[in-house]
Amino acid sequence: MPRIVITDYEFETIDHEQSVAHANGIELERAYCTTEEDVLKYASEADGIIVQYAPITERVLKGLPRLKAISRYGVGVDNIDVEAATQCGIAVSNVPDYGVEDVSDHAIALALTLGRGIPDLDRGIRSGQNLLNSVKPLRRFSSQTFGVVGLGLIGAATAAKAKSIGYRVLGYDPLHAPGTTTKEGVPVVSFEDLLAESDVVSLHVPLNSHTHRLINPHSLGQFKEGATLINTCRGGVVDTEALVDALKIGRIRAAGLDVFEEEPLPLNSALLDLDRVVLTPHSAWYTEESNDELKRRTAENVVEACLGRRPRNILNPEVLS
Repeated sequence: MPRIVITDYEFETIDHEQSVAHANGIELERAYCTTEEDVLKYASEADGIIVQYAPITERVLKGLPRLKAISRYGVGVDNIDVEAATQCGIAVSNVPDYGVEDVSDHAIALALTLGRGIPDLDRGIRSGQNLLNSVKPLRRFSSQTFGVVGLGLIGAATAAKAKSIGYRVLGYDPLHAPGTTTKEGVPVVSFEDLLAESDVVSLHVPLNSHTHRLINPHSLGQFKEGATLINTCRGGVVDTEALVDALKIGRIRAAGLDVFEEEPLPLNSALLDLDRVVLTPHSAWYTEESNDELKRRTAENVVEACLGRRPRNILNPEVLS
């Protein structure tokens, strides 16, 4: 009987995973791994693993000779060495489209919350003050430009929602040539032009060597003065220290952040001392619907690969050819 180990998870139950495994005659076990050593210990006899944040490095992969498949809860796979997995003949899967509506909703919610000065106004009410002057000038959304960095599924959904609200929308993606228009009707510009023209910049890119600290002192200097930054993709895309500096001097007016370079966000983070910053705990993906879909499809992916079938979502299909 194939054996699958869940290395780590932050969900209340694993009912969906157990249901999928049981229906396919597969043994499912859970562990609480945070280190390479943990994974090597608890997954030593596993045919497949389901992982959330545990490090699946080259060392781990070479130390698990029985392993056939890895499935990650979520879109990003930056904690998995996909290249090493491919070399080892191990299928790697993710769930790239489970949270499209939810993350794009969250990005828009952060932008609108900051765009209307809600945090300041709420704080004023609670302290018995009228802080309207603190949020001036506010501008209609229809007079502003919303820039989307990364035009994949979530970025495209965010762009469509921003457009429906009234924003002028621009997009940037290295897979789309500047001067073209996406099938969803989003004009594509260069990264530099998007930063220079956008009142809101919303990030929707994976974390890799090309996007690590894409938002840094240099790129922050190219932002339109007084712009708002929204990040619901990966914390490592933004240089936190540089962002804090830009916020302090007013180069960036506000930021809505759901992800951070270090998670959970340390209680001594300078971000916590800034008024025009809205912070949420890597929760953009969450609704009851997305939660159920994520868990079920993550389990289905690893089960399919363990049984020698092609999963719905696989990042290295060549290992099954």
